[in-house]
Amino acid sequence: MKQPIGIILAGGQATRMGGGDKGLLRLGDTTIIDHVIARLDPQVDHIALNANGDPSRFDLGLPVIADTIDGFAGPLSGVLAGLDYAASRDATHIVTAAADTPFFPCDLVPMLLLAAEESATGMALAASPSGRQPTFGLWPVALRDDLRTALEGGLRKVVQWTSRHDARMAEFPDDTAFFNVNTPDDLAAAQGML
Repeated sequence: MKQPIGIILAGGQATRMGGGDKGLLRLGDTTIIDHVIARLDPQVDHIALNANGDPSRFDLGLPVIADTIDGFAGPLSGVLAGLDYAASRDATHIVTAAADTPFFPCDLVPMLLLAAEESATGMALAASPSGRQPTFGLWPVALRDDLRTALEGGLRKVVQWTSRHDARMAEFPDDTAFFNVNTPDDLAAAQGML
């Protein structure tokens, strides 16, 4: 398998943060999304950003791809956009990471690839002691039409769809690696974690 394409999921509505793009908030000397890029870039072929609205607000030098399902369909819609993007580049898999989770493991992709070897479909999700981390996953491009059909049929739960396709878990021992910034208090905590 070729290295997967990295897709940063930034299509959320950030309602608990008051709206806007959480990834563009300052964290230390840079932004949250800059931390995400720095962790993901060495692990993947290249990176694209899944975000809706005006792409010019992101000055990151990355392709920006919008959801292909109308309305706010949640993270699976971003996964589908990433799978469509990857299919146009003859890639076999994507890896997703959330734009608001700056401390995720530096061995995310190798661990997902290892877990996916046990899956009949080549799908894996990250998991930590607190449970599944469904925005961090390895997704096979071959399942994109199935995902599109599921989303068009109203499915929104990551676990429901991935359970149908033999997704395996890549276990990570540290919950703090998947700390995500949802509120102003979370942002203050992330500053302290730096």
